[in-house]
Order: sequence, then C-alpha cells, then structure tokens
Amino acid sequence: MQGQDGERDRCAARAGGAPPAGAAAEGADPEPRRGRPRSAAAERAILDAVIALLEAGEPLAGLSIERIARTAGVGKATIYRRWSDKEELFVDVVRDMEPDDPPVSGTEGLADLRVMLESLRTRGLAQRSSALLHNIFAQMKSHPKLWQEYSGMVIAPRRVAMLEAVRRAVAAGELRDDLDVELIDDLFVGPMLVRTVHRPDAPLPEDLVDRVIAALLGGLAPGAERRV
Repeated sequence: MQGQDGERDRCAARAGGAPPAGAAAEGADPEPRRGRPRSAAAERAILDAVIALLEAGEPLAGLSIERIARTAGVGKATIYRRWSDKEELFVDVVRDMEPDDPPVSGTEGLADLRVMLESLRTRGLAQRSSALLHNIFAQMKSHPKLWQEYSGMVIAPRRVAMLEAVRRAVAAGELRDDLDVELIDDLFVGPMLVRTVHRPDAPLPEDLVDRVIAALLGGLAPGAERRV
C-alpha cells in the first residue's frame, strides 16, 4: 500500500494536482511557485489588452476597467490588485512600450549623464517610429491627471537621476562648480528635448549626444574650444 500511495502522489504532482504526502512537512510549498507565473501572465495580458484596444482606435478616455478586463480575460479585481486606477495602469502601458531606461553606474558623473542623454534620444526615436506611442503621448497631455501621474512616476525620477549625475560630475571636477546644478542639467537636457519633442522633424543622429556634450564643454564663444 505504501508503494501505491507514493505512486499516486507522484502522479498527482506531475498532473499539477495535490502535492505529494509529506511535502508540507518538508517545507515544500508549490502553490506560490505556480501562482507567480500566473500573476505575471495576468499582468502581461492586461497590458497587452490596453495596447490592443488602443491599436484598434479606442481613445484613452474611452477605455474602462470593465472593457480592459474583458479583453484581457481577467476579472476587474485582478486589475485593481495591481493598479489603483486607470491612470496608474496607463502609465505602466506607456513605460512598457518605451525603451527601457539603461542602467547607470551611480558613481560616475559625465559618463552616467551621457548614458541618460542617449536614452532620451532613443526614446525620441521610438516615438517617431511608433504612431501608436506618439498618439498616446498626445492624448496623455490632454488629460491633466494622466499626465501628472506620468510626470510623477516616470519623468521626475529621471530628472532626479540626471541631477545626481551632474552633481557627481561637478564633484569629480568634470564640470564647473560655480554654476547652479539645475542650470547645468537644463543646458544638457534642453537640446535633446528640442530635438525630440519640439522639432519632430529634426535629425537624431547616433553622435548627437557626443556633439551636444562636446559643444557645452568646449563653449560657444569663438576660440573657446582652444581654451579647454
């Protein structure tokens, strides 16, 4: 009988049924391990559902949690367990569509600043190449609560990271220490924002970040590059 019981337990485990006898006593807990993939799959389904609805022409303002849940094949409670409201969900949808923020050392100054400026350039390229992403940003800006949510959750942390990189560059002697760090940050970010946001037809060549940095470090007055 003991051999038959053991065989039944093993069959049940392979079929995804009840855990083998004694598993709990040995510290095994298969349920959370099976639950995490389901949770990740549900989150992916929800994000994909929003993207699919937007691709079908649905405006952001017209999307309801009920419609998103139905399209994703989940219950509304599954969505609300992850996001407190639609704005929070939509911010994650946009982040999912954008290129990932690149890792930075957190210890270097100018080198980290360059990585983050390059990320700004590649995000600009992504918006240009994706009509959907461009359309989403246009809609977000016409919905103050949604834009505020995106600014607080995405833009503000990126700005903090840039300011910290500028401070490290100043401390390392890579940048002047007699200027306000926020002004220095604006001088670096400004040209990238002009090219990526205000001049959508302007070129975004691969060497743009290096050219911006070189121009700022060299100065713009005649002969300035010879004094550096």
